[in-house]
Amino acid sequence: MSSEAVQPYQRIIQDVRDKIRSGQLTAGTKLPSTRELADEYGVAAGTVQRALAELRSAGLIYSHQGRGSFVTETASETAEDSTARALKTLEELVRDLSTRLERIEKDRDS
Repeated sequence: MSSEAVQPYQRIIQDVRDKIRSGQLTAGTKLPSTRELADEYGVAAGTVQRALAELRSAGLIYSHQGRGSFVTETASETAEDSTARALKTLEELVRDLSTRLERIEKDRDS
């Protein structure tokens, strides 16, 4: 997927996930404010809110009204589990496609 095809809120989500995975953001770390994130990414506050809502739904952050958003205790585990699931799905897809290709080549050679 090219970077142009990625929605701005998805870019924020991916960046936060990457920072959690790499250890730049650890459990309890306070995220920048909505305004700061909007300025950093050059997007509207609503776009940041959408990204934060998705990150909350994924269990990577929690928010306190008036205090901000913070990385959850289990965020790095959640991010790693998500990556592991995605890799497993890709491995299964490649295995399935390889089987199909072998079948096609076998039929063609027959």
